[in-house]
Amino acid sequence: MIKSALTPETEERQMTEKTEQDLMVEEVWRTYLTTGEHKIERRYRQIFRLLPGDPRCNGCYAPFQGAGSAVVKAIYGRRPSSLNPQLCNICDEFAQKYQGGAEIELSLLFVDVRGSTTLAEGMNPTEYSKLINRFYTAASQVMIKSDALIDKIIGDQAAGIYVPGFAGKQHARRAIDAAQEILRATGYGNSGEPWISLGAGVHTGIAFVGSVGTEQGTSDITVLGDTPNTAARLSTSARRGEILISESAYKASGLEPNGVENRLLELKGKREPVNVWVMRV
Repeated sequence: MIKSALTPETEERQMTEKTEQDLMVEEVWRTYLTTGEHKIERRYRQIFRLLPGDPRCNGCYAPFQGAGSAVVKAIYGRRPSSLNPQLCNICDEFAQKYQGGAEIELSLLFVDVRGSTTLAEGMNPTEYSKLINRFYTAASQVMIKSDALIDKIIGDQAAGIYVPGFAGKQHARRAIDAAQEILRATGYGNSGEPWISLGAGVHTGIAFVGSVGTEQGTSDITVLGDTPNTAARLSTSARRGEILISESAYKASGLEPNGVENRLLELKGKREPVNVWVMRV
């Protein structure tokens, strides 16, 4: 057995320092997520979201291409991270420096393409890619305007994190409004036929939000726990053109239930049926 070369006093001091570091990181993230103030400041997001260009940093919205990218690079020194294509260099530095996060109450919006496998079978790869990219652009633009942190835009699903520090106390209402706006942006609610089949889910609850390391040595800002799992299940359970809103999200939004359909659902992985409100545009 190889014994530690450190004295018991040194080991105890290092354990104490690690605990203090963990507490400091947690406080940094809690402040950032609940007030919007720290390395990635609110004012930058407000400026960057007005600049043209896609794709963008998932943290601060700095555009990576287009005319806006030249502005953020020249004036703010922001460019795509060499390690993480989802973040700019500044946000990536923040995520790597502060590995960890905090548990907070938030709202989540997941939007899912209905029947994507069948859809892909009936189109050539280039046509399908253009359709999905059009969906990503429409969804991300709405999420950016509604002050969401963009968690995932992969496969056939897009997800936005609505935290109090950026979306405000009415984060549940903003997530619901954004879900409606995404459906409108894809053709729902008018006389024409929607150009893509979508379903959405909105859920409010406690989740861990922070920086999680990957096997490649990069860091991603993400959300973990039962809350995102529930939101994802709601989106995949929604029928075409539906927004399934959990009871906690509906109550937090302050919306009146008058005339809104109520449904009890069996969600995969949930022991008890989930009560949801069904909204359309």
